[in-house]
Amino acid sequence: MLPEPLFKYLSARTALSDRDRRVLGQLFDLRRRFVADGTVVLEPDARPTVSILITAGFVARYHPLSTGTRQLTALHIPGDFVDLHGLLLRQIDHGLIALTDCTFMTVKHSRLREFSVAEPSLTRLLWMSTVIDAAIHRAWILAAGRRRTEQQIAHFLCEMFRRLTIVGMTNGHSFSLPLKQKEIAALMGRSDVHVNRAVQRLRKSGLVSWTGPHITIHDFAALAKLGEFDGTYLSDRVEPR
Repeated sequence: MLPEPLFKYLSARTALSDRDRRVLGQLFDLRRRFVADGTVVLEPDARPTVSILITAGFVARYHPLSTGTRQLTALHIPGDFVDLHGLLLRQIDHGLIALTDCTFMTVKHSRLREFSVAEPSLTRLLWMSTVIDAAIHRAWILAAGRRRTEQQIAHFLCEMFRRLTIVGMTNGHSFSLPLKQKEIAALMGRSDVHVNRAVQRLRKSGLVSWTGPHITIHDFAALAKLGEFDGTYLSDRVEPR
């Protein structure tokens, strides 16, 4: 099986040749792994020997808290390499949890080391994903620290729409975000109550329809203005890398 979501992720940012696709496809173990909603994919402080590419579903990074709860710090979608950095860090300082049923493809770290020597240009593309991941973290920190909850959620919806569009998971201006409200609150670093009120205000504004997992953005420009969203940090423009 080929890592099609990864091809879509990379093709939104640079031109991939048929050879690039073939070589990248050969990087991965052939077997896909399935995990159910709520499964801890990687424990904090683990020392993984493989890196994981999401091919279906949503995965969050998390840090355990002394209260027994988890602070979610990132949301990953198909096409994301969630722990490519584990090759260099060796020990992971956070955990990974499936927020929906998910499937993964994996690549052994030993194979990645060989690949980095044999395919330096393609290796740059893989490391680009970790640089974009860091840019998303910075954008989230800014949103959490400087914006009202309603603005933060508006920014989040704009970002998710752009990211899901890249991997073919939107329909017009509609997409599915099958997360529980408490999970969205944990991603925002806000209380459930604050998030619920902010979502209600967004619905009443007419900018979005949000019923269960189904979201439609009716006025992207206005939603982006509210959330002060500038998608430059996603680097989703095709150019030489």
